[in-house]
Order: sequence, then C-alpha cells, then structure tokens
Amino acid sequence: MRLPETFLAEMRQMLGSEYEAWLGCYREPSRSGLRVNTAKLLPKQWEKISPYGTRRVPWTANGYYVEGDRRPARDSYYYAGLYYLQEPSAMAPAAVLPVEPGNRVLDLCAAPGGKSTELGARLKGKGLLVSNDISSSRAKALLKNLELAGIGNVCVTSENPGKLAQVLGPFFHRILVDAPCSGEGMFRRDPELVKIWEEHGPEYYVPLQREILSRAVEMLLPGGYLLYSTCTFSVRENEENVRWLLDRYPVLEPVPVPLWEGAKGGMDSSPAVRLFPHRVEGEGHFLALLRMKEQAWDREIPQDLENTGDKGERGSRPRHLRQPGQKAEAGGDVSRQEGKLLDASDFASWESQVRTSWDRDRIMVKNGQVYVLPEDFRREWNLRYLRTGLLLGELKKGRFEPSQAVAMTLGPEDYRQVFSMDHEDERVVRYLKGETLSLVPEEISGLASGKPGSGGWILVCVDQYPLGWARLAGTNLKNKYHPGWRWQ
Repeated sequence: MRLPETFLAEMRQMLGSEYEAWLGCYREPSRSGLRVNTAKLLPKQWEKISPYGTRRVPWTANGYYVEGDRRPARDSYYYAGLYYLQEPSAMAPAAVLPVEPGNRVLDLCAAPGGKSTELGARLKGKGLLVSNDISSSRAKALLKNLELAGIGNVCVTSENPGKLAQVLGPFFHRILVDAPCSGEGMFRRDPELVKIWEEHGPEYYVPLQREILSRAVEMLLPGGYLLYSTCTFSVRENEENVRWLLDRYPVLEPVPVPLWEGAKGGMDSSPAVRLFPHRVEGEGHFLALLRMKEQAWDREIPQDLENTGDKGERGSRPRHLRQPGQKAEAGGDVSRQEGKLLDASDFASWESQVRTSWDRDRIMVKNGQVYVLPEDFRREWNLRYLRTGLLLGELKKGRFEPSQAVAMTLGPEDYRQVFSMDHEDERVVRYLKGETLSLVPEEISGLASGKPGSGGWILVCVDQYPLGWARLAGTNLKNKYHPGWRWQ
C-alpha cells in the first residue's frame, strides 16, 4: 500500500520509536468483529450458539472478533438482528458513553448505525434516541439497521446540526459525535481512503468538526455527557479540537476514561483514548469524553455563532431553549380521527395477539401508517424525519398489516402465534428469500389461524428469534417478509 509521504512524516514524529511497528501493521490483514445486540440476547447466550468464535474485544462487553471463514452477513442470525458487524475499534465510543435507560440520547453523525444500535440497545426501550445523518441516503441505511436491531424508541432524522440545535436546544442527556474525518485510521481497511485524504486532508475537516461540536454543546443538558470520536490519527482533528472546545466552552470538563491494555492516552497527555493498529487488534481510533458542568444554562453563545438567519445554517442560534430539566411534552392523546381509523380496521384483532402493550396516548396515525411515538417526543418539532418512533404497521381499506419493524422488536413470548425453525432448517433461507413455506400437520396445529381475533398473522422465527411475518393459508405460510430485506 502506498501511503502519502506527508502523512508518514507526521506519523513518524507522533510515534517516535513505535513508528516501525506501526508501519509494519500495514502488511497484516485487518480484523473483523461483531457486536452482540443486547436488546435481543446476552453475550453468554450468544456464546452458546455462535458459529464465529467467542474471543472478546477487550473494550466492550458484547464485542467479539470474527473467527473462521464463514460469512456472518450471510447467516439467519444476522437477519434476526442478533449482532451488528462492526470494526472492533469502532465499538469503543458507544461502549464508553454512559447511557442509561430513560436517557434522551443523540447520535449526531449516526449512519450507518453501528453506534446508534448499541446506544438504543442500552436504553432498553426507555427514553428517546435521536439518530441523525445529514445525508438522506445514508440515513435510510441507518433506519434499516435500527429496525433490524429492534430499536423502537427512536427518531431518525436527516438534518444539519444547526437545524437540530435551533429546534431542540439543550435537551439531551447524552450526545455522541462520531465526526466525519480524514479517515487515516482506516487506511489499512480501505485503501481508497488514501486518495480521498490526498484531496481532503485534516485541514478540510477541522472547521466542519468544530461546527458540529459547537452545535452538539448547544443541545447538551447540564450534567450531560458528550463523546467525541474519529477514526483518524491527526492531532489537529483530535486533541486540538478537544482543546479548542474546552477553551471555547468553559461549561465543559474532560472525563478520564480508564485505559485498557494497548490503548494510549491523548498525545498531549489529555484524558483521551487512542487506539493504534500496532498496539491493539483493531484500526486507528480516537475518543474523548466530556461533561457539561451542573449549572444553569445561562451562558452566551460565542459571537461568531450568533443568528445569521432562521434556516439552521452555520451560525443560527437555537430558538427552543428549554430550562434545564424541563420535560418535553409527550406526543399527546390519540386524536378522535386517528382513533376512528384504528377502530375501523382489524388493528385491535392483531393487537390482541400481542402480549406486550403500547401506550395509546402515544399512538399516531399518519398517511395510513400507525406509529408509537417515543417518550419525550413532541409532534410540533419541525424536522426532516425518516421515522418517528416504532412503525406498528399500515392501514389498508380496513385491514391492518403489521410492519417488519414491529416484528423485530418482539420476542416469541410477546406474540401468541409463533412459527420457529432451527438455525439449520433449509426453510429459513427460503423464508428470507421471500418463498412460500410448506408446513406439516403438527406444525400447523399450534398456530390456530381460525381462532377469532387472530388475523392469521404468524411471527416467523429462527431458534425463537423473530425474522418477520407470514400468514397461514391451508398448509402453507404465505410469505410477508419485507421485500427490501430479502436474501439475495
């Protein structure tokens, strides 16, 4: 691999005696990993069924190195959302941010979703996760990964950070900024990034990173935590940005993070974490944890961020500054019109088969689609959404069709009519390809499709982990698996 001379000179100065060891790692293959989705199962449960080894990534309790030559993206466990494929070092930021159930959490640069899916799992269905990416195409991939992971208490937005700050103001207990960067730490994994670096190096990204960080601070509540991370080695993009932020916003303070074996602190001895590929089994990564001091939100926004318009552009000041601790209004009661739409459908018949329940005060019907709005969500927020909460399904001429998203949030104990296949059953892949499945009499007997109120919707699972929906027609299961998710 050809690395730019300017980049090599900077690394030589940074690493000193470790430079040759670092350079030698580029002759070795990068490591692959998967992170177990604790919204669906615990690491000890995964270790009993894992086809890919059980050697753990040191910096997260639910991360594993992928061993062997099997392809984990071509496995029904992947389609069941049991794990997310993620480069091992990239697991560190979400592992370090101290998220608790009930928090309001923002993942500001979230696509493709590796960090958001972990943050959502740790919320355990309580509170609110806002996952944002300024690119609508990338946000679509983000949405799919969150649905696959079974995260329902989420809003997926595609906005610039200035617009989010303008609408939300100080609102979040936890914010993760995995900022766009020059990508130096990923050169080994993706050599194409070298060409991009030669066009846009650190000097291009620093102003963008500082703008994003400034907006993130405006949305952080007193006592809240901000995690800043990049996948670059650049001191300008890492330590210097953190120092700039602390100087600019004295309401912030750095939080030391215990270093695991192989990790280094900041290059300026600051309480940050650096991962180098010659010291750990992973690529290059940087992270720093900051905390907003416990005090009233009475600071002035720096002058060069004063209002320059009302469109959420660079410099626009947030309009919506709630007092610290003030609870956002919930979604509001189901309107009379929405209630009539639900009552006129067979939604209640399907809902009767679900053993869990949703707060009717947070149900919203929009354009025939039925959503459960997350806690602390406000309908009046004027943002560009791809998803507001959990999509339960769609109303079609008096019929209700449950969504792929809601299937992925359920466990087999949460639904009355379940058809589960073994991991090695060849019908699993056939189902994932969208094919009709034939059942034997003993498999049909427990489904009771003719029972009043059943609606005929069957939750199809692999080893009791949901994959999607089907409907029973005689001795066959009519496939309702999401067409856009099918096994290719």
